[in-house]
Amino acid sequence: MNPFQQLLRNRASRTPCGTWVMSASPIVAEAIGNTGFDWAVLDMEHTPLDLMDLVHLLQAVGNTPMAPLVRVPWNDTVNVKRVLDAGAASLLFPFIQNADEARQAVAATRYPPEGVRGMAGMSRASRFGTKPDFFKNANAEVCAVLQLETPAAIAQLENIAAVPGVGGLFVGPGDLSGAMGHVGQITHPEVMALMADAARRAQALGMPIGTVGGTPEVVAQYRAIGYDFVAVASDLGLLMRAAQSAAQALRAIDNPAAAAAPALKPQSGY
Repeated sequence: MNPFQQLLRNRASRTPCGTWVMSASPIVAEAIGNTGFDWAVLDMEHTPLDLMDLVHLLQAVGNTPMAPLVRVPWNDTVNVKRVLDAGAASLLFPFIQNADEARQAVAATRYPPEGVRGMAGMSRASRFGTKPDFFKNANAEVCAVLQLETPAAIAQLENIAAVPGVGGLFVGPGDLSGAMGHVGQITHPEVMALMADAARRAQALGMPIGTVGGTPEVVAQYRAIGYDFVAVASDLGLLMRAAQSAAQALRAIDNPAAAAAPALKPQSGY
């Protein structure tokens, strides 16, 4: 079982806590991996990360206790095949809307007859052909987590979760809030109510469900409504907030009134 799957399996006894890696930097990813996070999303959807960059990030994070979850750019079989061959074992699929898209995602992560993943023995995933019984065991060692980002997707939660091979669900509050007409208001009462409903229904199915928030306080709210694996902020978000706070503190040396000014915040919630 891969490390991220193990975290989900043990979620009842210990909440798996993670973050996002947006910097596309192996050094930053390795540093974040040594801070105490259980897992992190290596994001290929909203960053300039390409395939070789991903290999470098996986190598860096592999030197830490943190389990990587790679968000692919889209639910695309060719991209998924290449990401898996690069050594990713746990994948996050953005914007899954229904059971058909869920089946497509899972099939892309599985070798035949369970799926359509192309076979290549000389890959980083197989330790360059040295991993015993790689093709026999590979399907069971891959975890596919599907992201629900609209009310329409959440309405299909049970059908999506019922697709064989789905390892977990993930609600994206940023896109969900936008789709509901509350752009950027990830704790709006209507957004929170729908997120709580999704968590309740996933728990009734025994399906792991996660989400992400910009601050520990927001994440605590999500945890309280039933999310059982959670992420906070991102490497760049944490960096920007700390850097802006330090810069403001330095400006206050010459201008004490600046110390009372509200801290600047990145436009992104994460």
